[in-house]
Amino acid sequence: MYYILFYKTVENYIEKRGQFREEHLKLARQANEKGALVMAGAMADPADSAVLIFKGDGPEVAEQFAIMDPYVQNGLIREWEVRPWTVVIGNE
Repeated sequence: MYYILFYKTVENYIEKRGQFREEHLKLARQANEKGALVMAGAMADPADSAVLIFKGDGPEVAEQFAIMDPYVQNGLIREWEVRPWTVVIGNE
């Protein structure tokens, strides 16, 4: 099953994320290497949110990522939500 982690970022997120970016990317790379994080990225124009797609047996895989994410821990994410995603095409 797939789960989407939706992030809503704070104002000026791009300017504020610098000191936490490497730690955030390290966490994302580790999740990707384990096969849990399928793809992720920030929305552009405006950069006010991000989407991370996880694959796992339950939403906990995405929820735990959010809890451990330095962006969340340091207030760069003002709101996050995990929702199950039913993939119809491209689910391998």
